[in-house]
Amino acid sequence: MSQALNPEFRTQVDALLNSMIETIYKTVPAVRYLASSKQVDLELFKRHTVETILRIRLARIADSKAILLFTKNDPVAAHKWAKYMEEEMLHDKLFLKDLKNVGMEEAQVYGAEPLLATKLLQGYLYYTLEHEGARGLITKSYFVEYTTRKTQALWNENIKRSLGDKAVRGAEAHLSYDVDEDHSTDVWNVLMTMVKSREDEERVLGHLHVYFGLFNAYFNELASRTKPDLVPDFKGVANTVVLSAHESARKDAPPAAKV
Repeated sequence: MSQALNPEFRTQVDALLNSMIETIYKTVPAVRYLASSKQVDLELFKRHTVETILRIRLARIADSKAILLFTKNDPVAAHKWAKYMEEEMLHDKLFLKDLKNVGMEEAQVYGAEPLLATKLLQGYLYYTLEHEGARGLITKSYFVEYTTRKTQALWNENIKRSLGDKAVRGAEAHLSYDVDEDHSTDVWNVLMTMVKSREDEERVLGHLHVYFGLFNAYFNELASRTKPDLVPDFKGVANTVVLSAHESARKDAPPAAKV
């Protein structure tokens, strides 16, 4: 297991992430639902897993851009990020197995359009890559690694009770791999190569707040598409954009043909 760089700042970041996890459980019903519902809705589960796969596929593109940036001034960081990228790159296939086990075909999964919240996340990553470098993207990876490690075992166990163990075998394998390889520390140490001052630390904290907002918006959009009774009366820029766009599209859709 790697030794974490800048452990004092990591303690601060982890405390912030813990508070974010606590907050999202309180304020986003879809998150509580995945963790504790006695009967997880199959369509919500399928769409959530599809989106996980799409984010992994999109991450390949953004991560490759980060490696290009690293190669210009920090080949050691480029090597470490390439190794991490190699280990994560094909994990979408693990989640695909889960979807096949609940009746989805591969073409359905990879042909799906990403949710708007996912596109907004990707756009933020591209913006920061262009105007700040790789720090924003690596911060996102730490956000995901840490929160996944803290939440997904509980979610997997709950989903398993509703949909059977075959529905989460890939998700469990993914989590086990990340924990065994201590990916969160690996990502943290790459991130710390770009954090040299208090101003840099403030940029990391700012990125974390953005990702918290975007993932709030994602879970609310997921609910709006699959289980609308889980959509909260919640304000916020990302939530407002995503849910307003969804509602506009719903109103503009042609009426369903009568059977």
